[in-house]
Amino acid sequence: MTAPLVLYTVADRIATISLNRPEKRNALNPELVSLLTETLLMASDDDEVKVIILKANGNTFSAGADLAYLQQLQQNTHEENVADSENLKNLYTTIYYLPKVVIAQVEGHAIAGGCGLATVCDIIFAVPEASFGYTEVKLGFVPAIVSCFLMRKTSETIAKKILLTGDLFSAEQALAYNLITYVTNKEDISHTVLEFAHKLCNEASGNALMVTKQLIGQTTNPGLEKSLSLAVQINARVRESEDFKKGIAAFISKEKINW
Repeated sequence: MTAPLVLYTVADRIATISLNRPEKRNALNPELVSLLTETLLMASDDDEVKVIILKANGNTFSAGADLAYLQQLQQNTHEENVADSENLKNLYTTIYYLPKVVIAQVEGHAIAGGCGLATVCDIIFAVPEASFGYTEVKLGFVPAIVSCFLMRKTSETIAKKILLTGDLFSAEQALAYNLITYVTNKEDISHTVLEFAHKLCNEASGNALMVTKQLIGQTTNPGLEKSLSLAVQINARVRESEDFKKGIAAFISKEKINW
């Protein structure tokens, strides 16, 4: 029997949502993206839940898109690429607009779409060993959707540095860039995250948390939806470019890309 891609548990008003694809380094594909979105919405509607922890099983938080998914993208029509881009946008906006606080517990590398998944959460804890990075440009792709959130978290200078180079960076650098909230030792992170979640549950009004999160989102990102609509179209268009096809073909065959 195939294990579920996403696990969901609730205890003491805290929902824990775990990516459960460790054999694929929790790589994102359409099924996982849709199921994760559905699970987040289920937690939002669950009256027993006040705070959500998002984590991953295995040694990697998420390595971004998986190999089979990248192969499929080369066969997609423009309409299919738009729909797929909307799917990823819906995951990010679900977290961003969810009326409950979402805490990311990052205990492994968070790359490309996986980096976006982590950094779009409200509070982000990471272990020092975790690496972050938006590596899309190295494959002839663009981090279109996540850039809409990234530009509100860090400066244009930092955004250009990490998006244009595609280089990986450490958890300490992610903290300095304002992409994450805390760096916590691996042996302490589970306890620390749970303690933080309990503190929110016990010391803050659920309604006040919801309204405060909405206030921050609406006042700092008034043009977010317009930016995301444009990003979805850019995402789909770039997937049809020759550079994207070249980059993905080289990645799949494990060949060095000569740009």
